[in-house]
Amino acid sequence: MSETDSDTERDDATFSMFGEDEAPAKPGAYEVLARKYRPRTFEDLIGQEAMVRTLRNAFETGRIAHAFMLTGVRGIGKTTTARLLARALNYTSADHDGPSVNLKPLGEHCEAIMASRHPDVLELDAASRTGVADMRDLLDGARYAPVSARHKVYIIDEVHMLSNASFNALLKTLEEPPPHVKFIFATTEIRKVPVTVLSRCQRFDLKRLEPAALAAHLGRIAEKEGAKVSEEGLALIARAAEGSVRDGLSILDQAIVQTLEGEAVTGAAVRDMLGLGDRGRLMDAFEKAIAGEAKAALEEVQDQVRGGAGPAIILKDLLEIAADISIAQATGDDYQPGGPADWVERTRAMAQRLTPAEAARTWQILLSGYNVLQVAPDPATALNMVILRLVASAGLPSPEEAARMIAEGKASPGKSEAQAEAPPDAGGLDSFDSILAHLTELREINLQVEMERYVKPGPIRYGHFTCELEAAAPADVLARLKSFLERQTGDDWVVEQIRGGAETVRAAEIRTREERFASAAAHPLIAAALKSLPGATIVDVVDEERASPDIPADAENVIDLNSRRQA
Repeated sequence: MSETDSDTERDDATFSMFGEDEAPAKPGAYEVLARKYRPRTFEDLIGQEAMVRTLRNAFETGRIAHAFMLTGVRGIGKTTTARLLARALNYTSADHDGPSVNLKPLGEHCEAIMASRHPDVLELDAASRTGVADMRDLLDGARYAPVSARHKVYIIDEVHMLSNASFNALLKTLEEPPPHVKFIFATTEIRKVPVTVLSRCQRFDLKRLEPAALAAHLGRIAEKEGAKVSEEGLALIARAAEGSVRDGLSILDQAIVQTLEGEAVTGAAVRDMLGLGDRGRLMDAFEKAIAGEAKAALEEVQDQVRGGAGPAIILKDLLEIAADISIAQATGDDYQPGGPADWVERTRAMAQRLTPAEAARTWQILLSGYNVLQVAPDPATALNMVILRLVASAGLPSPEEAARMIAEGKASPGKSEAQAEAPPDAGGLDSFDSILAHLTELREINLQVEMERYVKPGPIRYGHFTCELEAAAPADVLARLKSFLERQTGDDWVVEQIRGGAETVRAAEIRTREERFASAAAHPLIAAALKSLPGATIVDVVDEERASPDIPADAENVIDLNSRRQA
C-alpha cells in the first residue's frame, strides 16, 4: 500500500488531525470562506479572550490539565480550538521548548499536525464511532509514549454521542491518565455528557459572537475578498448566523455571489436570499401597531409576506425589535447594537415612547404569538392576529397606570364607565376569590377545579400571585394559571410558590362541613334523636333559611336523619 493510500485510509477512519476538510485546495479550485479564514493561531480567535488568557496562564505556570472540554453552539470554533490546543501542547521551536499559546513561528510539529501527518495527534468522531470497541481501540495506544511529540493528544468531537459503555471505557483512563496523554473533547450538548467525565475536565464554554462583533469581522473578510457588502447586509448576515462564525462566513459566501463583480451586496439582496423581512419596514409596522393603527400595521406585514418573507421570521424579527427596545431602556446611552445608524435611532425613539412595563408587555404578546404560530394551521393568519393583539394592547393603560388606578380605586381620566371595567383590572383580579369567579365565568372548568383542590393561596394582588401547592397538584397548573391571567389582563404576572399558604378551597369546604355536623350533633334535640334511633346518622346540615316549619325556631340548623334498622 502506498503512502498516499495509507493517508487516505487514516482520514476515512477519522483518526487524522484535520481530515479532508483541511487538505490544501487544488490550484484554481475555489476555497470557501469558512475554510479559507479558519483561525491558524490563538490570536485569530475572536470573542474567546477569556479562554485564551486562561490557557496562557496555565502554560506559563505549568498547571496544565490532562483533559479539556470545549462546549458551545455549532460553528463557534470548538473543533478549530481543539486543533490549535493540540499544536500548543506540543509546541517546540528554535527558541522555545514547552507548551505555548504563541504559535508563531511554526513549531517543529505544527506543519505535520496541520497536514494530518502527525502520529501522536489522533481524532475520533463520536458521531460515527459510538461503540465501546472503537473507544478501546483508540485507548489501546495510550499506554505507549509519543513517537516524537511531547504529548499524545486524543481529540474526540461530539463526545456526547458516545455510548454509556464507551464513556465507562474512557473513564478509567481519565481517572488515572498517563503523564504523556492529553484529551480534548468537543460537544454541542454538554448536558448529555456524564458528570463523572465533566468533573475530570477543564471546561471552556465558547461564547456566541455578538452581532456587532460578527458583522465587523465579516466586513473585514469581505474587504479582503474585494467584495462590497452594505452595512445593513452585514448586520442581517450577522443576525442570521446567531453567533456562529462559520454560519456567518457561509452566508457571506452565498451573499457575495448575489451580485455581479464590482456591485455592492445590498440589504435587500440579503433579505431576498434569506427570506427575511425588511427590518426598516418591520420597524414601521411595529411603530404603527403600538400606535393603534391596525390597518397600516397589517398592510406592512402582509406586503412582506407576499414578498416572500416567512411569517415566523417576521415575528422573530419583531421580537428582536421589542427586545432591543427594552435593552435600550435599560442601557441608555450605552446602547450600541449592530446595524445601520437609523436602526439605532429609531429603536431609541421607541424606547422613549414606551414605558418599561409596556415594552415588557409587548414582548410577552409577541412571544405568546410566536408560540401559537408554530402550531397554527395558517401561519400568515396567525401573524395577522398577533399584530391585531398588539394593536389592541395600545388602547390599554400602561401597566404602571393600571396599577395606580387600582390603588386609587378609580378609572383613568377620559375613560367611560364601560372602559373602566375592561381588561386592565379584568374585573379586579386581585384576590383568590375573584380569580376563581373569573375562571367560573369563562368556563375554565379544569383549571378552576384544580385551583380549588390543589392550591393553597398566599398573598395575592394584581399582577402577583403566590401560593403553596398540594403534593398531588399537576406539574403545569401554575404555568396554565399564569397564561390565563396574562391572556385576560394583557399584563405580565408573577406566579410563584411559597411556604405556608392557606388551606385549599376543597379542604375549607370539608372542614366547614365537619364543623357544622359536629355542631348539629351537639344540639340537645338532635343528640336525643340520635340516641333514640339506633343506627341513625346525620347526612346533611341545611342553613336556617331552608329550615322546615316543624323544627323549633331557636334551632340553628336542620338535619335529615337516616335511620337504618340494624341486622
